[in-house]
Amino acid sequence: MARGLTVLCWLVAAPGVLWAAVRLLGVERGPLVQLLAFTPYVAGWSLVPVALALALRRWWPAGVAVVAALALIAVVAPRAIGGGAGRADGPTLRVLTANLLAGAGDARTLVGLIREYDVDVLAVQEFTPAAADRLDAEGLAELMPHRQLNPIVGTAGSGLYSRLPLTGGGVRRNPGGFTQAYATLTAPGAVPATVESVHPAAPYSLEMLPDWERDLDAQPRATPDGPVRILAGDFNATLDHAPLRRLLASGYRDAADAAGAGLTGTWGPYLPNHRHSSDGVPAIRRMAARITGDRIPPVTIDHVLVDRRVGVRDVSVLRLPGSDHRPVYAELALPRGDVGG
Repeated sequence: MARGLTVLCWLVAAPGVLWAAVRLLGVERGPLVQLLAFTPYVAGWSLVPVALALALRRWWPAGVAVVAALALIAVVAPRAIGGGAGRADGPTLRVLTANLLAGAGDARTLVGLIREYDVDVLAVQEFTPAAADRLDAEGLAELMPHRQLNPIVGTAGSGLYSRLPLTGGGVRRNPGGFTQAYATLTAPGAVPATVESVHPAAPYSLEMLPDWERDLDAQPRATPDGPVRILAGDFNATLDHAPLRRLLASGYRDAADAAGAGLTGTWGPYLPNHRHSSDGVPAIRRMAARITGDRIPPVTIDHVLVDRRVGVRDVSVLRLPGSDHRPVYAELALPRGDVGG
């Protein structure tokens, strides 16, 4: 009986130990890529093996479980605490990013959010021609007359809308198939900033994993001595995925992480089943959105990454009917125009 309880403690502790090792070493492969998105939930669960082993006085399993729990909590907890927001005394830039689920996101709600939050630049993904028409019909043409748009029927489209003039704009296509609109804007009193609507491939199958990693590794690296960069969009990765951490290590900070909102889920059970798009969304896409959107815990895959010269004042995760993603709003502080960029 005593030996059986010891074995039980080791069996319960083992998943947390293995999870912590994969996360800390950045060696996720195959199905582990998808599973790693749920690291915050596992960090909370990791206290269960500790409590069990201590209650049964199994000290070795308890000690190992404590180490695993501390490792997981150490990488997750700072996202709810914030810090490292940088200087917040520069000119303000308000950024909103929204995945429209192949154009199905409610245009009236999105334009309402732009008005409510006085948004300066909007990045959209899964952007379609019909969605572009609906947004303009709701008044976006007057609110944000400057744009770099690439609407495509289905899920590959991308766009940037801005109150401020845009220069040097363009669109690039990721190997995984999604496109990314980008352009440079200058807020009053600030240095120019290049904003890109990010959308790497989703790791929804084992076959897509190479494209997912390749797309993330191809994202523009931060240039601490060059142009100020802001990447906003659906990254299809959490802060626990190694490719996104490599991107951050180039000189970005995650705005939600810096503001203490890094544990708020942005993709999960948000898609109302009665809403659907008429913009050519494949039936299998709608089915997958309903299944995954309704039956998994929320995960944080939509981000605003900012050059470390950019301060973060506030981040909010909002709601958009018709989409399986939640928009992310970030109020930023740009470097002043008289500061070398």
